[in-house]
Amino acid sequence: MTTTTLAVLVPLLPFLGAVAGLLLGRKAPGFVRPLAVLPTLAATVLAVLVAVRQGGGTPITAATRLTPTGSVPIDLALYLDGFAVLVAVLVGVVASCVQIYSTAYLRDDPRYPSYAALVSLFTSAMLLVVYSGDLMVLLVGWEIMGICSYFLVGHYWETPEARAASLKAFLVTKLGDVPFLFGLFALAVDTGTFRITGILDNVAAIEHPTLVALLLLAGVAGKSAQFPLHTWLPDAMAGPTPVSALIHAATMVAAGIYFIARLLPVFAASAAALIVLAVMAAITMVGSALAALAQDDIKRVLAYSTIGQLGYMSGALAVGDRGAAVFHLLAHGAFKALLFLGAGVIIHAAGTNSLAAMSRMSGLTKRIPDAYWTMTVALLALAAIPPFAGFFSKEAVLVAAEHSALGESEIAPAAAGWAVLLAGLLTALLTAAYATRLWLLAFRGRGAEAPDHGRQPLAMNAVLWVLAVPSLGFGLTAAYLDDWFGGRPLEPTLTTAVLGTGVALVGGLVTYATWRHTTALAARARAGAPAAEPQLLAHPDAEPALVEAEALHMPHPVADPADPGRLLLGPLHRPAAAGFHLDAVYRALFVRPVLAGAELVRFLDREVVDTYVRGAGTGTNWLGWLVRRAQTGNVQTYLSALLAGSVVLAIAAVLVAAGA
Repeated sequence: MTTTTLAVLVPLLPFLGAVAGLLLGRKAPGFVRPLAVLPTLAATVLAVLVAVRQGGGTPITAATRLTPTGSVPIDLALYLDGFAVLVAVLVGVVASCVQIYSTAYLRDDPRYPSYAALVSLFTSAMLLVVYSGDLMVLLVGWEIMGICSYFLVGHYWETPEARAASLKAFLVTKLGDVPFLFGLFALAVDTGTFRITGILDNVAAIEHPTLVALLLLAGVAGKSAQFPLHTWLPDAMAGPTPVSALIHAATMVAAGIYFIARLLPVFAASAAALIVLAVMAAITMVGSALAALAQDDIKRVLAYSTIGQLGYMSGALAVGDRGAAVFHLLAHGAFKALLFLGAGVIIHAAGTNSLAAMSRMSGLTKRIPDAYWTMTVALLALAAIPPFAGFFSKEAVLVAAEHSALGESEIAPAAAGWAVLLAGLLTALLTAAYATRLWLLAFRGRGAEAPDHGRQPLAMNAVLWVLAVPSLGFGLTAAYLDDWFGGRPLEPTLTTAVLGTGVALVGGLVTYATWRHTTALAARARAGAPAAEPQLLAHPDAEPALVEAEALHMPHPVADPADPGRLLLGPLHRPAAAGFHLDAVYRALFVRPVLAGAELVRFLDREVVDTYVRGAGTGTNWLGWLVRRAQTGNVQTYLSALLAGSVVLAIAAVLVAAGA
C-alpha cells in the first residue's frame, strides 16, 4: 500500500468510526466502545507508518481536482512534510488515549455514544487539517472542529455553565474565522491557487502581505486562544475532562499554530505582522501565567497554562523558527494531555475541582498513586526542568528568540526577538510557580482524609503511564529530529539553558517557601483564633465557589489562607483570578452596545412600524363601520341621501361655472 493511500486512510478511519457510532449507538450499544477506540487506534498506527516512510525527507504531495471553480480551483490534496507526519502521530496518540480513558470515565453516561462519535469526528477533522495540501479542504476540517467543540464542551447541557461555555467557544472562534476567511480568499486571489505549495512558491505575488497576514492572524488567535480572543478556553472547562485533554493537547488549539507553521513564509513577508504576532504572544504568555497562578479550579489552572504554552509557540513563529514551534507543540501535547487526564483522576478522587479544598485533604497521594507520579512528571515537564520534554522544547523557543534578538535571524526583526525572549523568561518563572502551587495544593494537603472512591479503572491509569513516557523522554530525541523540523538544530544553548532553568528553579523554590510560610501562619491562626473561620466565609471573593464549599462542609476554598498564590501576586490576585476582567471589558465594549441596539430596534419595530400597521387596520375598520352604519335597509333614507348628494353636486357645479 502506497504512502499516499495510507495517509488518506488516517483521517478517513475515525470519520467512518464516527458515522458508524452515531448509526449504531442506540441499536447496538455493545459496538459503541469498539467503534470509538479501534478506528482511532488503527489511524494512529497508520500515521506512524506514514511518518516512518516520510522520514523527514522530501515532502510527499498528491492531489486530484475536487471541483472546477473557475480561476482558483479547489483540489483534494495531500502535503506530507516532517511537521505534518509528526503532528498527525501526536493527534492519533492523544485521541486514542482520550477514547480509551473515556470508556471508563464516562462508562455510566447515557450520552456516551454521541460523545464518542463526536470525539472521533473531532479527531478526523484535525487529521484532515494536518494532512491537507489545499486551504479550502483545510478550512473544512477547521470548521468541523469548531462545531464538534460546541457539542462536546456543552456535553453536560443540563448545566447553565456548559451551555454558556459552548456558545461562547463557538461565537468567539467564529469571530476570528470571519477575517480568517477573507484572508484565505485574498491569499488565493493574489497567488492564483488554494494549494499550499502554490502559495509558498508565489509569496512574492501577494500585493498586501501585512493585511493578509493580519486577517489570517485573527482566525489563529480565535482558534488557538491567543490574546485577545483567548477568553473562551478557560470557560470551556465546563465540558468533560477528556474533551479538555483533546482540545488543549492535540486538536483545536494546536490547529492555529500548525497553520502559521505551514504558511510561515507568508507571515515572514511582513515584518509588521511578525511584530504583531510577537507582541500578541508576549501578552498571552505573561497574562495567562499570572491568571493561572490565581485560579482555584484545577482545570482552569491547566487551561490558562495551555494559553501560555501556545504563546510560546506563537513566539517561536514570530521569530521565524517553525521547527521550535512545532517541537514545543509536540512536547506540550504529550504532557498537557497527561495533566488533564490526571486532573480527571484527582477530581474523581477528591470529589471537587477546587485546589483549596484539596489542600484541606490528606492522603490523596495514597488514594491515586498512578496520577500522583505521572502528574509529577508532567508538571516537571511543564515547568521545563531538565531532562523532561518541556525543557528541551521550551529552550528551543528561547534559543530562537535569542538569535532573533541578537540580529542573527534573517526573517524576524530584533524587536520581535526581544519581546519573545523577555516574556518567555518571565513566563518560565511564573510557569514553575503555578506548577509548584498546583502540586503542593493537590498532593500535600493537610486535614481530613480524602474520601475513598475506590481504585481508578485500569483504562484510566494505563493511559497516564503511556503519556508519561513522551513527557519524560521526547525531549531527548531533539538531536535526532533535525531533518523532521526543516534542518534547524533544536538543542539548547548554554546561555538560555542556564537562564531558563534558573528562573524556573527560582519560581518553584520561592513558591514552595511561600507555601511553607503561609501554611505555618494559617496553622497558628487556627490554633490561636478559631472564631476567625466564619469571617473567611464572608470574604467578597467567596461567592463564586460557595455552593461547592458548603457541599464539602469546608471553609471557602478561595479564602484559604495557606494558598501561596495570594501572597505571591498580592494586589494582582483578584484581577488575575478574574482573567484581568477581559470578559467585563468585552461586555462593556461589545455586548452592551449590541444589546442596546437590539433593544432600540425592538422599540422601533413595536412602537413605530407596528403603529403604522395597526393604524392601517384601524382605518379600514372605521371605514367599514361607517359603511355598515349607512346600510339601514330604509328606502326613504337612501332617497334622501341621493337627493342631498345631487343638491351638493349641483351647487358645486354652479360654483365652478361661476368661478370660470
